[in-house]
Amino acid sequence: MTTSPPPARRTPVWQAIAATIEGEIARGHYSAGDKLPTEAQLSARFGVNRHTVRRALQDLGERALVHSRRGAGVFVTAAPMDYPIGGRVRFHRNVRASGRLPEKRVLRIETRPADATEAEALALAPGTPLVVYEGLSLAGGAPIAHFVSAFPADRLPALAATLEEVSSVTEALRRNGVHDYTRAHTRLTAEAATATQALHLNLREGAPLLRSVGVNIDPEGVPLEYGVTWFAGDRVALTVAAESEVTQRHAGDTDTR
Repeated sequence: MTTSPPPARRTPVWQAIAATIEGEIARGHYSAGDKLPTEAQLSARFGVNRHTVRRALQDLGERALVHSRRGAGVFVTAAPMDYPIGGRVRFHRNVRASGRLPEKRVLRIETRPADATEAEALALAPGTPLVVYEGLSLAGGAPIAHFVSAFPADRLPALAATLEEVSSVTEALRRNGVHDYTRAHTRLTAEAATATQALHLNLREGAPLLRSVGVNIDPEGVPLEYGVTWFAGDRVALTVAAESEVTQRHAGDTDTR
């Protein structure tokens, strides 16, 4: 009596779709930053329902080959952007150097009392009024960081109104009489994204973040800004340059953060 061989294991359709799209990305059919066809278009192409396509895209996202932007679609993931950390950290300059378009999205601008940590960092008494600026930093339309910056309100009484007009901190400070500032120190740690941060940065809750805490000072050495920034760990590679190199490279550069 002969027995028939067991039937060959069939590859799930969603895996086949994911493998096809992955291969097309590898062959350059879609470049970093390109938007993939919509779920409806992919469903029609492969002759499956949207749920199957969504599972394939989810798999590609879990392997960091693509990422979704709420309301915009699914995009091929770009290589992590180098983001220099040094004496003169300027967001707009760093992003433009990577070939991407910089953008700031304001979440809130308010004046409130300083908490103990902010007061110590800025050499102020607890409860001193601060201008607090919270927002998202984007590169090429993709959110790369969530930031909260605090400034002494008594020294910069018009800063809140200025930040309503211009999103650049450097330009806002310039309009308020501060024409230069440098980073006194930076502390870097790793954290997991909270539900709110995941929402802001289009990440999964628990995704890795790089947390930067720093204090900027004016040319006289007086603390000017206390800032905390959470960078999306898969989109930004923080790099540290020697201070002499940073100063020489950016001498006379008027680009704004």
